[in-house]
Amino acid sequence: MSADPKALVQRLWDFCDVLRDDGLSYGDYVEQLTYLLFLKMADEQEQLLGGRPIVPSELDWSSLMGKSGPQLEYHYNHALGVLAREQGILGVIFRNARNRIQSPAKLEQLIKDFVDKHEWMSLEADLKGDAYEGLIEKTAQEGARGAGQYFTPRALISAIVDVMRPGPMDRICDPACGTGGFFLGAYQSILKRHPSLDPDQRAHLRSGAFTGWEIADLPARLCAMNLLLHGIESPDSDSPIHVDDALRDDPGKRFDMVLTNPPFGRSSSDTYEREDFWATTRNKQLNFVQHVVSLLKVGGNAAVVVPDNVLFEGGAGETIRRRLLHDCDVHTLLRLPTGIFYAQGVKANVLFFERRPGAAQASTRELWVYDLRTNQRFTLKQNPLTRVHLDDFVKCYNPANRHQRTETDHFKRFTYDQLMARDKVSLDLTWLRDASLQDTDNLPPPHVIAAEMRDELQSALAELSALTQMLEPEAPAPPEAEADAPG
Repeated sequence: MSADPKALVQRLWDFCDVLRDDGLSYGDYVEQLTYLLFLKMADEQEQLLGGRPIVPSELDWSSLMGKSGPQLEYHYNHALGVLAREQGILGVIFRNARNRIQSPAKLEQLIKDFVDKHEWMSLEADLKGDAYEGLIEKTAQEGARGAGQYFTPRALISAIVDVMRPGPMDRICDPACGTGGFFLGAYQSILKRHPSLDPDQRAHLRSGAFTGWEIADLPARLCAMNLLLHGIESPDSDSPIHVDDALRDDPGKRFDMVLTNPPFGRSSSDTYEREDFWATTRNKQLNFVQHVVSLLKVGGNAAVVVPDNVLFEGGAGETIRRRLLHDCDVHTLLRLPTGIFYAQGVKANVLFFERRPGAAQASTRELWVYDLRTNQRFTLKQNPLTRVHLDDFVKCYNPANRHQRTETDHFKRFTYDQLMARDKVSLDLTWLRDASLQDTDNLPPPHVIAAEMRDELQSALAELSALTQMLEPEAPAPPEAEADAPG
């Protein structure tokens, strides 16, 4: 039987530290823990709950428990290679799996003295899920080696789902799902606001409510395991997470809600020629905006994290903004502060819109902009963004009835005509003055100024790099091989 919850979480962290002494990163540890937890939970589902076998018997948990030392290491390596070719959640979790624990003794200790000592299926979802989420956040903090690029601040996710208010029968999509933060935020929000779900609602929430795409193996497997540990889907489910380039084509599925934070970095080596896109561009974020519109049902709602360039870039950017304002009700923009993402130098926003039926008249009537950036300074460690910092935005948004809003110093309304009159239909809207520019006697501390200068320079370098790639000529097509002369 499982130990005290707090003791379990502490043991999980302690064992991570043991393996880190051998050079394993948090990401490596979470990855190996993911493989072993899945095998153990699949065994528990079969043995304790009477479910059908999920893992072939020669590769299952009992096969690991029956071996030790180098023999166990060899068998574990073999099992990972075979399971990587399976389908469903099994295939997503073990896709391209490798054993990174170099010591057979440490591997055996992790399997027999930690994972096997607990009945993971019987643990409360909050306990095992929160512990796993904590490890994922640790991996995000590991700089270039970490999963920071896949990690959206949980305080921001909480505020977004609080204003979006997903329903218990909604189908929710994230086409760049990372480690699953938006899914878990939506799931917890639904449970909190709808404590008395009927059987159909509960079944839908457990399986079928969430669909995601993720192009990289590591976050995809972390996301799938994150969902399992929180009680969403089961080890024998078809995977709700697709490991693929979401932008490649229109999946044909339509959703009630899309919540997403697409990867930063403007330029893509691919140009997506899609009939459902309004413009062809190599700008990833602009393509994701177009893709999100395609994913929505008419009447469906989206919240999309976008960098500043999506708001003001000309060419394809202007075309996409014009069509977005016409075809969708783009009603709210949240200007985010710097210093809240693990990617350095990011200036980002959250764009909220509803897909509307086709009509001659523009769907957008007015755009409300909340400025949480001007005169705000956050860092990941010394002054991190918390949910309290977003309380005023949620209040101003008025999720109970967003058609009844009041302007404040930080929350301003812009009409459709005002937006269309702006150069390139720019949505980069500001009105607050930066106090540090007005009051030279109360400047921020030097390290804060230095950090802001670094972020500005990194953002400018990213823009220049993307511009350089966009201006590069297309590589010429290889010459066709000449046909052999007839003999």
